[in-house]
Amino acid sequence: MPTPHLHPSPVETAVLLVVLALLVAEEIALGLAEEEDRPTISGVLACASGSGLLAVGAVLLGRWLAARRPLPLPPPGPNGREYSARALEGFPMEAVRPLLLAEQAPQLGQLYSAWMLARAGRTAPWIARRLAIPLDAAQLLVDATHAEHPARRRGRPVQRR
Repeated sequence: MPTPHLHPSPVETAVLLVVLALLVAEEIALGLAEEEDRPTISGVLACASGSGLLAVGAVLLGRWLAARRPLPLPPPGPNGREYSARALEGFPMEAVRPLLLAEQAPQLGQLYSAWMLARAGRTAPWIARRLAIPLDAAQLLVDATHAEHPARRRGRPVQRR
């Protein structure tokens, strides 16, 4: 599962740099062109700018669609979707118990899903937004994963055996 990131991917960076270089080249070409060639060059550059805008739109649409993609779910068991004991290893049940007893509490299955996403490196605001759980519950689980694996706090991936 890909982790969320604010920085563009290498492909997105390449597309955006090509569009930027195209815009700079357009300005240079238009400035160096002779007066009688400018209408023709302007028409070609308008088409090139339109294709650049389409490329940027495609990158933004791709990011939006990726954010809207449904989350992977565990396989269904006899009592609904279940996580394995190994997957839930380290789950802070004692810390979560007061949240489960509160009014309008999240379901335990949502907290298990949030735990799995926190272990995968997702941020608390992202988890809270995607699973519709309180931000403090998501933050508690993210903090618990950081306590479990301090390397996650520094942004390094955790090596599993």
